[in-house]
Amino acid sequence: MLRALYSALWWLIAPLAVVRLLWRSRREIGYRQHIGERFGWYGEAAAQPGARPLIWIHAVSVGETRAAGPLIEALLARYPDHGVLLTHMTPTGRATSEQLFGERVIRCYVPYDMPGAIRRFLRHYRPRVGLVMETEVWPNLIAVCAEARVPLLLANARMSARSLARALRFGAATRPVFGGFTRVLAQSDADAERLRMLGAMEVDVLGNLKFDMVPPPHLLALGRQWRARFGARPVWLAASTRDGEEALILQARRALGIDALLILVPRHPQRFGEVGALLDQQGLRYVRRSQWPDGETSLPAEVDVLLGDSMGEMTAYYAACDAAFIGGSLLPLGGQNLIEACAAGAPVVFGPHMFNFSQASADALEAGAACRVTDAAELGAEMRSLLRDTARRDSMRTCAMLFASQHQGATARTVAALAPWLERAGAPGNPGQMDEGGAAFAAALDQ
Repeated sequence: MLRALYSALWWLIAPLAVVRLLWRSRREIGYRQHIGERFGWYGEAAAQPGARPLIWIHAVSVGETRAAGPLIEALLARYPDHGVLLTHMTPTGRATSEQLFGERVIRCYVPYDMPGAIRRFLRHYRPRVGLVMETEVWPNLIAVCAEARVPLLLANARMSARSLARALRFGAATRPVFGGFTRVLAQSDADAERLRMLGAMEVDVLGNLKFDMVPPPHLLALGRQWRARFGARPVWLAASTRDGEEALILQARRALGIDALLILVPRHPQRFGEVGALLDQQGLRYVRRSQWPDGETSLPAEVDVLLGDSMGEMTAYYAACDAAFIGGSLLPLGGQNLIEACAAGAPVVFGPHMFNFSQASADALEAGAACRVTDAAELGAEMRSLLRDTARRDSMRTCAMLFASQHQGATARTVAALAPWLERAGAPGNPGQMDEGGAAFAAALDQ
């Protein structure tokens, strides 16, 4: 009954969802493209799976797509006779997959959580197995995959204490949803226990895939080039900042009390103009990364802020700074991934709200790779201390890279976990071998 009501609600809000896409496309044109895919409709131009069985990976946006990178590369290498279907929810996630994988994968938007749309999606691509990354829990997607006998795994799964408390408000209704996953591959023991409390049945702890993300050497080199062009003054980075945080970052800058260059990188590209307007309002001299050409030109000494309005260069920003603040953590937004910063050798500072990355942030603190602040004033004081203390920065940099390297291995464990569905003939999603399971798959989708 609850699922029927949920599905009916989707029919009511679907027109509003399209309006929202068009509204968001005012800032980011990608939202008005491929709208049909969001309802499971694929034209002749849509990529076809062909005869190869497909491994389907759903990565919502940029962070999940980048985290899935090592796993996708490992699957392409181990199963060259399989294709990889990569689905997203945002244009930036889709653009990131194009940048990382080009034509080596098939990509599209995952449909909205409407049974008919999901059936059309599965009927078109017929994946052998599906993985949804981290926190993507959609009741109809899970249920329709179960009906169609498509094994669906929750990979790199995490569940914060705050998210658990919210989910428990739904009572027993969560159990068939989380219990519908064929298997859950959790990041930590704490995540696994919380997911079991919500009804997940087959739960294994495999670690965090983000530790296996290797910083691209060309981006590390680019960041070092930038650092040389910045001059002698210290440089600090505010990475992946969210709405409302930039004003706090600029408060911290005023509290810094020393001449230092701030690199400010908003998380969402549609906010670049908004943040630039804030810098103008506060009378700060800034240069956009997109307008600062590569080459030998030094950044003028009078520039207060480098506005990071580029995509796919976060590793370079980390390599170019003396210390990095992790956005999303000064306000109760859950924080952002700090592992990439550590892997690039950046000393890390974050705020009090890292509940979406609680295990990684706690481990980084224990390893001496990071420090925590409570507000903007403390951020300014902590950054001043770090930028003045070369020995402390060097120690944190060493600890950060060691911390990132010591927690690797989740990719290999995840690939091994997929073997039961990828190394047996006649799996339900395999269009080439229609055994009893495959016939059931087709019949379920044709209902």
